[in-house]
Amino acid sequence: MKFKADEIASVILKEIEEFRGQMQTAEVGRVIEVGDGIARCTGLSSAMSGEMVEFSDGTRGLAFNLEENSVGVVILGDYLKIMEGDEVKSTGQLLSVPVGEALLGRVVDPLGNPMDGKGPVLTSERRPLETAAPGVAGRQPVKEPLQTGIKAIDAMTPIGRGQRELIIGDRKTGKTAIAIDAILNQKDTGVICVYVACGQRASSIAGVVDILREHGALDYTIVVASSSSDAAPLQYIAPYAGAAMAEFFMYQGKHTLVVYDDLSKQATAYRQLSLLMRRPPGREAFPGDVFYCHSRLLERAAKLSAELGGGSMTALPIIETLEGEVSAYIPTNVISITDGQIYLEPDLFWKGIRPAINVGISVSRVGGNAQTKAMKKIAGSLRLDLAAFRELEAFAQLGTELDKATQSQLDRGYRMVELLKQRQFGPLHVADQVITIYAGAKGYFDKVPVKNVQVVERELHEFIRTEHADMRDKLVAQAALTDEIEGMLRKALDAFMARQASKG
Repeated sequence: MKFKADEIASVILKEIEEFRGQMQTAEVGRVIEVGDGIARCTGLSSAMSGEMVEFSDGTRGLAFNLEENSVGVVILGDYLKIMEGDEVKSTGQLLSVPVGEALLGRVVDPLGNPMDGKGPVLTSERRPLETAAPGVAGRQPVKEPLQTGIKAIDAMTPIGRGQRELIIGDRKTGKTAIAIDAILNQKDTGVICVYVACGQRASSIAGVVDILREHGALDYTIVVASSSSDAAPLQYIAPYAGAAMAEFFMYQGKHTLVVYDDLSKQATAYRQLSLLMRRPPGREAFPGDVFYCHSRLLERAAKLSAELGGGSMTALPIIETLEGEVSAYIPTNVISITDGQIYLEPDLFWKGIRPAINVGISVSRVGGNAQTKAMKKIAGSLRLDLAAFRELEAFAQLGTELDKATQSQLDRGYRMVELLKQRQFGPLHVADQVITIYAGAKGYFDKVPVKNVQVVERELHEFIRTEHADMRDKLVAQAALTDEIEGMLRKALDAFMARQASKG
C-alpha cells in the first residue's frame, strides 16, 4: 500500500482550516459527606433542582436539596465507590431517560440501561424524567374503552383510555395479576405498555418478564425494573422514568398503558431519601410533599386533545394496604388523585373468588363512558343484582325459610359469581364477555349446577366460535347489542342449552 503525501497533507490542511477551538466549562464541586445513597456536595452554587450531576467515577446523581452552603445529591448508582473529597461536576441538564421504539421488548433500569443482556439500547431520543402534565385545554374527556379482558372489571368498573384506575389491596390478593392480564389483553390493539416494577423482588420481576414473553406481550411492552435490592433513589425515580417512556408514544398520537407496581414502595423510598436529607417529617414520617410526589406522576396520564394528536396514557397504579387499611396515609392520597379504584379483598381471594374484586367498594368515576354499547346495555343492572345478592346471602345465612322467588334470585346470584370468576392470564375478548354476562343475567345458566358453571361457559364460547361465528363477528364489528344480534344470540343460546340438556 502506497501513501500519497500530498493527499494526506491536503486532508490535514482542511482539518486545520475547519478547526474551531471550543471551551467547555463546568461547575466543579467536592463531596463533603457521603453515605446511604446520598452525598452532600459543596461548590455547586448554580445547580438547579432536579439537575443531573456527575461524580469523578462516572456515576450520576440528582440534585435533590439546594441548601445555602451545599447541595444534597441522591446517587443513582453504587454509592460505595464515591469517597469524601471526590470531584463532582454539574452537567446543566435535567435528568433524562432514553425513549423510542428501540425500548420495546427490553428490560431496563430506571436510567434506561439494559438489564436483559441483549446489548445496548440503540436510540438517540431522550426525554426529561419530569415534564409538566398536559393542561385542561390539552385534554379531552375519557370516552374510549381500554379493555382489560377481565369480566368483573370491564362490566362493573370499566377503564377508559387516559384514565387512572387504582388497584388496591393487601399483599398476595392478585393485584399484579390484574395488571398483567390488562397488558396481555392489549395484544393486536396497538396499545404500547410500560410495566414499572418498583421495589419488587428480583425473582418476581423475572417471573413477570417470563409471562409477558410466553404470551407474546413483550413485543409491545417496556419493563422498567427497580428491585428491592436497588438503592432508594432508583426506586424513587422508576415510575417517572416509565411515565417519560410512555409519554414519548402518547405525544406521537399512540395509545399507552402504564402499570406502576407499586407506589407504596416508591413512597417508602422517597421517605427514606427525605429523612436522610433532613427534610422535616410529617404524618407517618412521610415528608409533606409526598402527595405532590404521586399527583405530578399520575396527572401525566391523559387523553390528549385532537390538536395534540389524540394520543393517550392510561395509568394503573398499584397500592399495597396493610390488613385492609384503606384509610392509611398513602392509600387515601392515591385514591383522591385517581379516577376510581379496584379493591381486592383477601377474604374473597381465599374463598376462591378470583379476581377477588369487592364490587361494593370498587368504582370507576368514568363509568359507562368507557364501555361499548353492548356492554353498557347488559352490565347496567349487574352491579345492583350482585349487591342485592350479597344482602340476600347474608340474610339466608340466618337459616330462615325463603320463598321461591328469593331462592331463585339467590341461585342466580351464585351462578353470576361463578361466571365472573376468571383464571389468571386468560383475558377474554369483550364480545365473549358480553355473551357470558347476557347468558347469566337472562337465566340461561339457572339449570346448570354451580360447580359446572365455568366448564359450561368455556363450552359455550367454543360453541359460539365454531357454529355461530357470524353472530360473534357482527357483535365484534358493531360493538352493540342490536335487536338483530340479540335475536341471533338468543337462538344460539337456546340451541346450546338444548344440547347441554340432552347431554345431562
